[in-house]
Amino acid sequence: MGQSHGRNITGPSPFDSLPVDCISSIISFTTPRDACVAASVSKTFESAVKSDSVWEKFLPQEYSNLIPPSRVFSSKKELYFALCYDPVLIEDGKKSFWLEKASGKRCIMLSPKEVSITWGSSPEYWQWITIPESRFEKIAELIDVCWFEIRGGMHTRCLSPGTRYSVYIVFKTKDGCPGLGDSPVDVGVGLVGQESSQKFIYFVGPRGRGRRDVTRPQARVDGWMEAELGEFYNDSCCDDISLSVVKTDTPNWKSGLIIQGFEFRPSKARFMSKQVKSFGLL
Repeated sequence: MGQSHGRNITGPSPFDSLPVDCISSIISFTTPRDACVAASVSKTFESAVKSDSVWEKFLPQEYSNLIPPSRVFSSKKELYFALCYDPVLIEDGKKSFWLEKASGKRCIMLSPKEVSITWGSSPEYWQWITIPESRFEKIAELIDVCWFEIRGGMHTRCLSPGTRYSVYIVFKTKDGCPGLGDSPVDVGVGLVGQESSQKFIYFVGPRGRGRRDVTRPQARVDGWMEAELGEFYNDSCCDDISLSVVKTDTPNWKSGLIIQGFEFRPSKARFMSKQVKSFGLL
């Protein structure tokens, strides 16, 4: 069910006798998905769901600092969906922030400038490039290395508490990513001080089935590729997360990888772009 525009409202509800402000208050304790479903109950509920008091509860507390003063929104609902569809740069452009549409959970993409890339400062091995389809001013392009190693992380305070997150590397490849694309790459994600999840990914993958224990990348609606590095549960927002992407067990020279960043989003919540804005929440 998408956002209600009145066409699904068939008659009065027994709750219509409640004051609209009371209905709005109740709905604000649910989720954005539930609010849009509630809007289809009756015209009274539809009116209640439009209230700023509902959508302000779904916004992060620091929302006023996330939007440039030059941008003006007609309602808190409009502002909410702007933060879902138009990620904003935070922390001096080091992170990209947006909200998962159905739940309002926080999502973060970490710039490659925020992780440690072995030989990343040597232009003969890695270059920092600017391309229009990237969220960040500078992203990393692998030129040629034998030792491929990326390690990094961030604090869980940037994310929503009580939420299971998946972490993805977001990238593109050139010329099949020679020496790296079809070879299993060791990746891991975990909370510092606890055992990390370990798995293998392909950046491209061999023709045919390949190894069953190696995760293949997936195409995104924004034109990039992604591969899941692992999952973790953010219990209390007081931990550090570590991630690793390593291929050091072969002497082959490796090239042809462009890394936009590392994305943290609620598990099973698929990336959505402006191209699917018209489909609503569900």
